[in-house]
Amino acid sequence: MKFSGRVVAVTGAGSGIGRAVAIELARRGAHVAISDVDEVSLAETVALCEGRGVKITSALVDVADRESVESWAADVVAEHGKVNGIINNAGVALVAPVETMTYEDLQWLMGINFWGVVHGTMAFLPHLKEAGEGHVVNVSSVFGLVSIPLQSAYNAAKFAVRGYTDALRIELEIANAGVSATTVHPGGIKTNIVRSARMDEGFSGIGGRDNVAEFDRVARTTPERAAIVILDAVEQDKRRVLIGPDAKMFDLVSRLPARVSQGILVLGGRRQLRQLR
Repeated sequence: MKFSGRVVAVTGAGSGIGRAVAIELARRGAHVAISDVDEVSLAETVALCEGRGVKITSALVDVADRESVESWAADVVAEHGKVNGIINNAGVALVAPVETMTYEDLQWLMGINFWGVVHGTMAFLPHLKEAGEGHVVNVSSVFGLVSIPLQSAYNAAKFAVRGYTDALRIELEIANAGVSATTVHPGGIKTNIVRSARMDEGFSGIGGRDNVAEFDRVARTTPERAAIVILDAVEQDKRRVLIGPDAKMFDLVSRLPARVSQGILVLGGRRQLRQLR
């Protein structure tokens, strides 16, 4: 699918990858419908997308709220006349061990990171089919390839996104639906997701706030670069796309025997614990 003249919706477009994707879509000649829960950030993204001769619309949408997403999808079609793509990008982070993680935090994360993807996919898919061509882009993570300690909730959601989208892609191909789907696995991207994460402060030294600076150091891929890779992958109808050199490394690790890959993480975690004592 080429983007010029098409209509594409993007969730979580107030910052990070979502904002960069919206801007890149407008640069490629697409009409863009964006959503976020942050009104100020959303308005900033609209301003950055304007001036390229395409139509930009925005809406405050909580992707965890099914009715809100369904209403937005209907509004996008009403405002643009059609919709050809949905990029389910909105996401949050949670750092906590399984034993002390609260049900409330787990439900909060799953509501956005997994159910948000489901809501976006199911709300927009009928409209994509009606348009005669379309693409569903669901953002997973490298944590949808390899499980990481203190990231069980995030792992669960991102592995679920991967499985959900892979199955969707196969179903669409069987049906010759004219619509396709791509799963995106970003590595470390320079966004605010770590800073805005919910964290168990008792584990701040292991994957917690003490490691925000470390994340900034190793996250070498910019949102702008991620946006280009994602949209190029859609144009090439790729099933799965890895973003960043670290994503390629995670993909390789995921192919190792579990005894080896998990053993490496165990040793690393124990070393961090000793350093904290």
